[in-house]
Amino acid sequence: MNGYRDRAHAGDLLAEALSHYQGRADVVVLGLVRGGVPVAARVAQALRVPLDVLVVRKLGVPWSPEVAFGALGAGGVRVLNPDVADRLDERDIAEVVAAESAELERREQRYRAGRPPLALADRTAILVDDGLATGATACAAVAVARGLGAARVVMAVPVGAAEAVARLDEVADEVICPLVPPHFGAVSRFYRHFGQVSTSEVVALLG
Repeated sequence: MNGYRDRAHAGDLLAEALSHYQGRADVVVLGLVRGGVPVAARVAQALRVPLDVLVVRKLGVPWSPEVAFGALGAGGVRVLNPDVADRLDERDIAEVVAAESAELERREQRYRAGRPPLALADRTAILVDDGLATGATACAAVAVARGLGAARVVMAVPVGAAEAVARLDEVADEVICPLVPPHFGAVSRFYRHFGQVSTSEVVALLG
């Protein structure tokens, strides 16, 4: 297999690889905003388990935002990576946390749209995205899911770079990734149709 038609097709094939979770009362599928939600919707439908959304904000070093020193999630969950965070000024950390907290709050209100707060205590959380390039956001999402009390965290993606999959293997309880190409490049290369996912589309899928 060298790719997918679109995110829905990817979700259908991903669901087959997750069939051992079908119909389990303790399982919830969480789409990562935004591109992961159309994939997650198909997975949840096939597994007959609830679908929800996980909004995560990566905390980036101010002068090098792609380097994460931590992550924020719902319910005030904050995870720091001490290897990086310990080298930063408290004031720098506070500024980034304040900005990302505001953005998280805004997105939570938009995507949750009156849904109850995410409750993961004692549950198996299957985190779904449309692909893993670096794995930084996915690692943050795993940490946030654990912070929200998940008993088991599964990362499920249709396609991923080998280094990113290896990185997730160290933090998640299970990683499901049917396609790990030798030459990765970008997630979009492995989809025939890979348009932007709009906010309204996410809200409709969750509704």
